[in-house]
Amino acid sequence: MKEKSKIIVGVDEAGRGPIIGPLVIAALAIPEENQKKLEWLGVKDSKLLSAEVREDLFEHIRELVRDFRVEVIEPDAIDLSLKEANTNLNWLEADTAARMVSELDPDMAIIDCPSPNTEAYQDYFSRRLSEGVRKTVKLIVEHKADVNYIIVSAASIVAKVIRDAQIDRLKNEIGIDFGSGYLTDPKTQNFLEKYHDKYPELFRKEWQPYKDKVEAKKQKRLGEF
Repeated sequence: MKEKSKIIVGVDEAGRGPIIGPLVIAALAIPEENQKKLEWLGVKDSKLLSAEVREDLFEHIRELVRDFRVEVIEPDAIDLSLKEANTNLNWLEADTAARMVSELDPDMAIIDCPSPNTEAYQDYFSRRLSEGVRKTVKLIVEHKADVNYIIVSAASIVAKVIRDAQIDRLKNEIGIDFGSGYLTDPKTQNFLEKYHDKYPELFRKEWQPYKDKVEAKKQKRLGEF
């Protein structure tokens, strides 16, 4: 009798650090033997690939996974996680990813940890899993897992392609190219300077650079008296 395939889930995110746009988390479930096919395709951490290659791989990855979950977390939800005393962005990410893993019910789950303190994150993450999954799943939580595990690399590609599509949609809606949404991008810096009060819904308003712009505008108006 043929042994049942083990199901491996990899989890990663895209868009954790930018001031504009959503955080996207992807969880991919794949039969263990299909991981070799990901290698043949040339799957690696999304940051090491061009946008064109990521989009091409995205279509192939969809064909190889057995199931998946994708969560798009909008800026207002991220702001809320930073305002509340009992949570932060790490815990928001862990809560979301643990729910996704619980729904996929794998034999093994490999999680890209956003914090170097993997022990604390794994403890929190494990407690957020459904009871049935917590008892049976082999859990691997590593900082930079997207470099070391190919299914997590695949999840990073899916998350990045979906986030990029979300960013393109927002640019088309407002008719302004605000760049990547990261403050290292001059286009994003310029957009923050000029439009932070016109399109507040696009921004993570709990990010300090956004607060600084709002405060600077208040000071300028007071100075006009």
